[in-house]
Amino acid sequence: MSKLATESLRKLGNSDLAITPIGFGAWAIGGGDWQYSWGAQDDNDSIAAIHRALDLGINWIDTAAIYGLGHSEEVVARALRSVSKKPYVFTKCSMRWREDKSIYNSLKAASVAEELEASLRRLQVDTIDLYQVHWPNPEDEIEEGWEALARLREQGKIRWIGVSNFNVEQMKRVQKIAPITSLQPPYSMLRRAIEAEILPFVQANDIGVINYSPMLSGMLTGKMSAERIAAMPADDWRRKTPEFNEPRLGRNLRLVELLRAIGKAHDVVPGVVAVAWTLHHPAVTGAIVGGRNARQVEETAAALSFRLNEEEYARINDFLAANPA
Repeated sequence: MSKLATESLRKLGNSDLAITPIGFGAWAIGGGDWQYSWGAQDDNDSIAAIHRALDLGINWIDTAAIYGLGHSEEVVARALRSVSKKPYVFTKCSMRWREDKSIYNSLKAASVAEELEASLRRLQVDTIDLYQVHWPNPEDEIEEGWEALARLREQGKIRWIGVSNFNVEQMKRVQKIAPITSLQPPYSMLRRAIEAEILPFVQANDIGVINYSPMLSGMLTGKMSAERIAAMPADDWRRKTPEFNEPRLGRNLRLVELLRAIGKAHDVVPGVVAVAWTLHHPAVTGAIVGGRNARQVEETAAALSFRLNEEEYARINDFLAANPA
């Protein structure tokens, strides 16, 4: 790991995991032909992207069983076979699939145990560094699922346990059973709902935060245009979301031009500015940054070290206040 990356390591919640400010997000590398795909993906590009991320100093990968219906975990394992210094690998449970690729949710104890064994097998590891409940669904199974994770951790198959997409009330429920190491919420300058209650709660309870979609699934990278979005593959889930359609699209593209202007002064791309905006919040430990090839990883790797000053942070927030969704 580079000296710069080592100096910027951050402790994740109540764990002994010291993580870099950004991690490699492995959603898109799951490939196409499933409900939440980003379209077709070349596995060799994915492996090159992971190798480049590690070369640049990133020390954690976040994936999930559901990404590509198991395929993302398999690709991560292939990429790490030839790596001598292994990164931390985080994955998730609770979203499952049937033979016809339809998706369902389960947090039954037996289901969680079955999912863990499948993830260990696909990832080709004996222990998962951070195992997260992907979604708090079904709601009435949250406690059963969390109890199962706590037991599996005691067995040594998981090092730390976390939650994803939980609200404060749900976190309080599972806290009574076992401590939460981390929360994975969506957070970007276009999705700020967690600032009101969730971020103060995790700060007060020593729960780390690794936020996903800091660039809002590519919207804030600086590469989006109305034409590019119209040309997206039919199975790209983003085509259906409000942020990628009018009336929000025009506002979002104007925001990107502000990020571009701020980034230009520091020789960084708009996406790096977007990631830095999320890392500016003291509750955020690290941000998940996806990459579909080595070049994309290189463009956003500056987020390992780039930070916004208070004036730049205020300029962005002033724009957001003046241009609400």
